[in-house]
Amino acid sequence: MRDYLTEMTDFDYPRTVASALDGHLAALNACIECCDRHALPGRIALFWEGRDASSATYTFTDLQGKAARFANFLLAQGIKRGDKVAGLLPRNVELLVVALAAWRIGAIYQPLFTAFGPKAIEHRLNSSGAALVVTDAVNRPKLSEVNACPAIVTVAGAKGQGLVRGDFSFWAELDNYSAICEPVMLTGEDPFLLMFTSGTTGPAKPLLVPLKAIVAFQSYTRDAVDLRPEDAFWNLADPGWAYGIYFGIAGPLSMGHPITFYDGPFTVESTCRVINKYSITNLTGSPTAYRMLIAAGEGFAGKIKGRLRAVSSAGEPLNPEVIRWFAEQLDVTIHDHYGQTEIGMVLCNHHGLAHPVHMGAAGFASPGHRIVVLDDNHQELPVGQPGILAVDRSQSPMCWFNGYEGFNTKAFVGDYYLSGDTVELNVDGSISFVGRSDDVITTSGYRVGPFDVESALIEHPAVVEAAVVGKPDPERTELVKAFVVLSPHYLGDAQLAETLRLHVRQRLAAHAYPREIEFVSELPKTPSGKLQRFILRNQEIAKAELAANANVTA
Repeated sequence: MRDYLTEMTDFDYPRTVASALDGHLAALNACIECCDRHALPGRIALFWEGRDASSATYTFTDLQGKAARFANFLLAQGIKRGDKVAGLLPRNVELLVVALAAWRIGAIYQPLFTAFGPKAIEHRLNSSGAALVVTDAVNRPKLSEVNACPAIVTVAGAKGQGLVRGDFSFWAELDNYSAICEPVMLTGEDPFLLMFTSGTTGPAKPLLVPLKAIVAFQSYTRDAVDLRPEDAFWNLADPGWAYGIYFGIAGPLSMGHPITFYDGPFTVESTCRVINKYSITNLTGSPTAYRMLIAAGEGFAGKIKGRLRAVSSAGEPLNPEVIRWFAEQLDVTIHDHYGQTEIGMVLCNHHGLAHPVHMGAAGFASPGHRIVVLDDNHQELPVGQPGILAVDRSQSPMCWFNGYEGFNTKAFVGDYYLSGDTVELNVDGSISFVGRSDDVITTSGYRVGPFDVESALIEHPAVVEAAVVGKPDPERTELVKAFVVLSPHYLGDAQLAETLRLHVRQRLAAHAYPREIEFVSELPKTPSGKLQRFILRNQEIAKAELAANANVTA
């Protein structure tokens, strides 16, 4: 294992670029980097598993030929360098073919999450001006409700099922075109992906990802995930989202490493099946997925213990209880990683670099990044004072984000990119996550991070999930309120609520425990599984306003 401090001290961006891209940033093509370079006889690129346990294996050579055919089809439709090609596709080989084909001709691939409804799809397609969208028979009906929808290519079912009049048929068109297509060479500043932020606090905003970001994707995959040649790798994240396409596709494929797709709903049974069938040793996913697996207890642990070498978590903070469970029940280390769609993964507990791991901390700055904590005046803060996590772009050559397309942003202040997340610097140099800036609770003059309270709640065996928000209170400004999802073996009554309050108070502080606990069947989340505390917080604000108005009227 390489030493973290040595990697940070000796970091050399040109050398990293040369290592990652086998050259420089002057002449690049993402299809070459993620496919052609590795198209050696028999070299596997994709292990595919269907929900019915059917399976298929595709080599880089397979993908190269199919991508070239579809690239020629795109050219025949007048699609050219810089145009957007959208994919509303499940985790099948067609998704890879479409992305690689778009990249081959210098076009930009735009992923669309298959759980999106028509309006979410419409906003993204209209905002991007996509020239074409590729979908499958299951998702095709959504596009009939999209205004100004571009040309549609459908991966039809048996006997053309799902193919609407006027659509192109994906596989039929592939047979019409040559498997030879000269790739268009670009520079590191040219975009190859169009992503959208989650839009939890407003309309989803588009941002372009430049080709040079592949260097950062590889670096994270190597240093933080510690993907080794002998590993069997599976990223649980959907490729309709940043973590899935950045680090489930572009990162590993550009390293010549096979990836795994499971085309089906996330269940404990399917997860165990894929891990065992493909001998998965390196797993990445979200805390939401891991908590679902933990809830299965021995039904999960007994089937895969000893299989996994390294597990990584991203998307939201990883609760300490999850870390302990994976160590005790699976005998494997799970590490927390922090990032955003805009900047990739910049703060990690690295599997591949040796440094201390502070329980509950998001980790240390990724090589090539300088991460700081800022106060409200954008001054850097010392250890132990909560503030905004920021990237010092003047000293972060791996940072590639330059802003949103068509949207102004307040995220850039001088040399800093402001993440919007509240964190705290630890003595050992690691950084702990406190919460989104809007999520931090001010109660009786104290600032309370919801993540710490949620983590303490989850340590209790009755609690499966928890969300903590600030409820308006005339005496304390806000009081800490918890929304709790219970294990089916527990009854949510007043006695259990008091037990949980004492449980948290003993672990944190007198001001940090939840004075109110509401038992719920589920928590509001984004389609990618991130907790939406703001929905719960807004509900409490609305209730407080109604109560205040009722008192005035009375």
